[in-house]
Amino acid sequence: MIATFLLLTAMFRSILIPLKAVLGNLLSVAACYGVLTIAFQTTWGAHVLGLEQPVPIAAWVPVVLFAILFGLSMDYEIFLISSIAEQRRPGSDPCGEIVAGMAASARIVVSAAAIMIAVAAGFALDPGVMIKIIGVGMAAAILIDVTLVRLLVVPATMALLGRANWWFPAVLRRTLPEPAIAPTCIQPARTTARTTAFVNPTSRPGIVDSSTR
Repeated sequence: MIATFLLLTAMFRSILIPLKAVLGNLLSVAACYGVLTIAFQTTWGAHVLGLEQPVPIAAWVPVVLFAILFGLSMDYEIFLISSIAEQRRPGSDPCGEIVAGMAASARIVVSAAAIMIAVAAGFALDPGVMIKIIGVGMAAAILIDVTLVRLLVVPATMALLGRANWWFPAVLRRTLPEPAIAPTCIQPARTTARTTAFVNPTSRPGIVDSSTR
């Protein structure tokens, strides 16, 4: 997680966005563990899944799920934040940037998540208990991560923080090199002192007014 935070800090040149990404991923993983507890360690949850009784969860399952879900959640986060960063303009409304970025990327993220949920659901239908645990955990975590965290909590938090999302200490700004993928505000084109010849609108097309030369 520390390495992820540092990489995102260098990529987006922000402190709050990487912190929010890590906390959001931990929230999704915690929700996954809660679903697994209800589904496999309660009587009614086990009956819903077709098990005769509650079953124990192996010690390696949470570790494997954490690694897989943390990677998937971070992929969705980077895709969304990159789309929002591309909408940054000098003097633009932060909420407008978030809406435009979400509109450009939300459908792709949801489609990618739907594919992963379908794959995880196939594991959940397996009669093997350990494989079923992996499938249920992945499907629940991806569903919660995309619908609640990425498409609700992330944009709402960014809207509340406003321009503070992109705050970056001046010391780090001078020290860290700016990568090519870092979001930068697009500056308006500057006019140069040299201007091209003007065309007289009253003259015929293709004829340049000699007075402006």
